[in-house]
Formats: sequence, C-alpha cells, structure tokens
Amino acid sequence: MAKPRDLESTHAHSHAAGHDHAACIVEAVRNAAEVCADRGLNLTPVRRRILEIVWRAHEPIGAYEILAELAKERDKAAPPTVYRALEFLIDAGLVHRIDSLNAFIGCDKPARTHVAQFLVCRKCHRVVEIDDPEINRLLAEKSLAAGFRIEPTSLEIKGLCGDCEDSHSD
Repeated sequence: MAKPRDLESTHAHSHAAGHDHAACIVEAVRNAAEVCADRGLNLTPVRRRILEIVWRAHEPIGAYEILAELAKERDKAAPPTVYRALEFLIDAGLVHRIDSLNAFIGCDKPARTHVAQFLVCRKCHRVVEIDDPEINRLLAEKSLAAGFRIEPTSLEIKGLCGDCEDSHSD
C-alpha cells in the first residue's frame, strides 16, 4: 500500500500560486450536490466525504490513499466502501479515473458529459485536464463516421510537464 501523503500540504507543482484549495473544494462539493440533485442521484455522506478527499488531494490520488484518509474518521472504512463510492462518483461524472496512474482526480466540469482529456507527466505524475471542444468535436465526428459511439471516457496523453522537461534538459 502506498504511504499516505499529507493532504493538507500545498501542491504548487499542480496549481498556480495563489490557488485557494479550500474554496476549490467547497465549490466542487457544491457543484456535485447540484449535479446529483438534478439527476436524482444520492450523494451520501460517505460519497461526499470521498469526493472531498479526492479534491483535497488536488492531484491524482489512489484508492488506498483515500481509504487511509477515510479510516482516520471512520473505524469501519474498508476497500469495498471506497471502490463503490468511486464507481458512483465516476458514473456521475464527478471524478475521473487516471488509468495510467491507477488514481482518481476530481472533474471540474461535472454538469456535462465529455471526453476528459488529460496531460499526464510521466516523471512527476502531474495531471492537467484540458477541455478542448475541437478535440471533442473531432472525436465525435470520427467515431460517427466509423459507426462507433463513444461512451463517457478519458483520453490520457503522456509526456513531460514544463518543470520536468526543464530539469530533464539540465
């Protein structure tokens, strides 16, 4: 099991200076509650808490890291609880799974179904979600021409972020 990290630390490598983590988390949970209410979905206290943990990380977080955080407050926290909640959050469009990292990250556009597009740094594992309507349009056009229906999914593009590329060239 991965060693749990300090989720209260700042993640300057993932966000611009001055990013207000607390406000970001509050907004994400509020948006999630609205999306669930609009869709008739039940955002239970455990699901809400796991969503908060994912957003508090502000970077991809593994299921066992989520479990470690949840276990600090719930004696009976178990892997199936976390995985069921994550499955709900993914299906609701509130969280994305980053397959290449076996980790999860909050969706900042949960109100609409989209092909999530991620840039994933292969060195530091920084993840940036890009939302390019042109990429979505092109994927929809090409899949339609091929007689293929794309399900809600994510597209991961691996490379080096600017910081790692700079340190790589030294």
